[in-house]
Amino acid sequence: MRLVIHNETVRFADTAKPQIQLRNNNSLSSSSSYISVLKPYSLCNYTTIAASHKALTTAMKTLDESDVGIFCYISNLPGFRGILKQRYSDFIVNEVDTDGNVVHLTSLDAPPETREETRTETIDAGTKSYTSEIESFRCLAGDSDAESLEALINQINSGGGEEVSPIVLSPSSDKSHRTEIHNFFKKNFKFLVTDTVDGPDASSKCIRVRLNSGRHNNHGRNSKKRKERGDKPFDRRGSDDWPEHVGKFLRFHLYKENKDSQEALGLIGKMLGIQPRSFGFAGTKDKRSVSTQRVTVFKQRASRLAALNDRLIGIQVGDFCYVKEELVLGQLSGNRFTVTLRGVVADSEETIKASASALGRRGFINYFGLQRFGSGSVPTYLIGAMLFRGEWKDAVHMILDPREGDILLDVITKAREYYKETNDIDGTLRQLPRHLVAENAILQCLKKCPGNYLQALKAIPRTLRMMYVHSYQSYLWNHAASTRVQKYGTDQVVVGDLVFCKEHNIEKVKGTASADCKDEDSNAIFGSHDIDEVSGAELPEERNNPVKVVAAEDILAGNFAIDDVVLPLPGSRVILPTNDIAQVYHDLAKKDAISLTESAHNVKEFSITSMTGSYRRVFQKPVDYEWELLTYTNGTIPLAETDLDIIAKSKPAHVAEENEVNGNEESTKRSKRVENEAVLQTDDNKVDGEREAELQAESTCGTNSQEPQMALKLSFTLPASCYATMAIRELLKTSTSVRRFSQNVKLGNGIVPPGVLKISISISRIDQAKVRCIKNERHKKYTG
Repeated sequence: MRLVIHNETVRFADTAKPQIQLRNNNSLSSSSSYISVLKPYSLCNYTTIAASHKALTTAMKTLDESDVGIFCYISNLPGFRGILKQRYSDFIVNEVDTDGNVVHLTSLDAPPETREETRTETIDAGTKSYTSEIESFRCLAGDSDAESLEALINQINSGGGEEVSPIVLSPSSDKSHRTEIHNFFKKNFKFLVTDTVDGPDASSKCIRVRLNSGRHNNHGRNSKKRKERGDKPFDRRGSDDWPEHVGKFLRFHLYKENKDSQEALGLIGKMLGIQPRSFGFAGTKDKRSVSTQRVTVFKQRASRLAALNDRLIGIQVGDFCYVKEELVLGQLSGNRFTVTLRGVVADSEETIKASASALGRRGFINYFGLQRFGSGSVPTYLIGAMLFRGEWKDAVHMILDPREGDILLDVITKAREYYKETNDIDGTLRQLPRHLVAENAILQCLKKCPGNYLQALKAIPRTLRMMYVHSYQSYLWNHAASTRVQKYGTDQVVVGDLVFCKEHNIEKVKGTASADCKDEDSNAIFGSHDIDEVSGAELPEERNNPVKVVAAEDILAGNFAIDDVVLPLPGSRVILPTNDIAQVYHDLAKKDAISLTESAHNVKEFSITSMTGSYRRVFQKPVDYEWELLTYTNGTIPLAETDLDIIAKSKPAHVAEENEVNGNEESTKRSKRVENEAVLQTDDNKVDGEREAELQAESTCGTNSQEPQMALKLSFTLPASCYATMAIRELLKTSTSVRRFSQNVKLGNGIVPPGVLKISISISRIDQAKVRCIKNERHKKYTG
């Protein structure tokens, strides 16, 4: 049997000692350093329990694949080098819905019936006589108020529209009487709204009556208080009066370039004047990509969103329809990827073809990628381990303390160091960037409840704080998967393995994970903080399918294939394999002073015994896999079509020409941005797409060279919770860690050793602005 671990080929002989051959012909300086690669969970130099969080932070300067259990490859084919994400369109992600349909942006226009519906938002007072209602109101409120109401309705009937002024009814100190009037208007005059204003003296209040629109008297959707809005009560997500026959949710397709999902929706929400909670989506997508996904928004007209397309940059919306239910996290079956590797160089073209074919045929080890563990110098699984142990104070300090890897190093590091030295919460909050959600939430809570570190941790949004504990589960899973590959290979099922039950061989198994294991949502719930190309919770199959332990008779009968093998993410409703792999979980957890069967505290959400657990396939094959080798000379020309490209091609000729001109201008702007920006690294609240070790200028990547270059374009679908970076890793035999990039890739000379993945990125306008601010601050400091 022959396995590959990083760039080392391992041969298992009949003897107990493994023999290691190094492809790069480097001498083997110390055998012990390589044995730890073979036995990661038992011989690695782990930090002891007594070590402080400061020591942990210092030890984990930059996360490497080996730190989180990523050691193996399936095939022993040689790797090659290539440039990933040189352009946004080199990494295209299209969501796949629960019915298996790939989500595309096909139209930017609101449907005609939707635009017609907007015209129905007119006042219906003129279509009905309200004589009887006014007389009833006269009995309730008196002649004076009834006459005022009648005059108001007459003014509306005459077409006053937005010229109509509100009326104020007679003062009343009787709250129950005012309530009766409010209810009367709700029942009989739905085109009017009422609110309460101060009366002529302190003991009385007046009811104000106005047209049902928040746009009057300069009080609209941006008003903070209900009495300022002058509107009737409405859902806090931003609804208004809505036709009963129309679905309450507008579903649309969101297309974005170089923006994460929450950033894009935040911008759209700001333009619409609605809260972020109004939106629903199945999962976030990689920022450093071109992606299309479904989104729902509560009670918004398609015409309003379609009108934003002319104002949005790098974002487009379309394919509108009204539905009855909103999208929720995990409501997808996977993602369709179109990945282009540029500047491909290998020993021979046959090497590339063999590796590409092998990926489709054999797949890859279904590791949790580095994105799962945070992108900064403090891995999220270390914080997760502290939470499982109940070390609330240490966990808070680990999140807040200075660290390496922060984007805008001067700004964030200064804020972290300031708090560590002074404990001045107000001063730190003034300095700390708002995108550091966890840090801001903790400090705000400590300001109100000094010393209550558990409450401070709970102040972090749930989806973000659960990232820490899920990360530790993933850490255990990765190590178990590597050990499974190292010990038993990648070709056959062995006794004691766990497998999903076949339809013809379903048995009830004690401890099977079920559909209610909501605590085990995958990366989708982490928002924009650690997601790359993953979006969505574990597949329903992996929650619902019962598993069984493989017995000797199953092996003889050939009931199961290697693709059926699964490993658990620890929890109370999963079982462990009955072979040696089970001990990996216990040994690793024990080294971290964590028990998989007993909780160290009674806080359920931070207790591994209170989490239900789930199962994950060890080996994953890409679905509908296609690949092709391309030759190009101009690196600025896209090699894959985006949804927006296809829409542009379908437009009339004169429109297409205009778009082409605009596209060339935008391409020029992007090239200039790439050439002028400096190296940026992000903190652990940023997506992995921004965790690049360096910025490679397009000129050094050969984008302006007229010499023919080779590119490999891949198209494939992966289930939700699978990482496309792990598929690329198997293809190139390349570590995805920042450390590998910083050690092997030199900026400016374009030198990249074989087997190294070179990533070219560009910086968004927001990041450019931040960089300019830093440069200005430094200029002021040096010039006095």
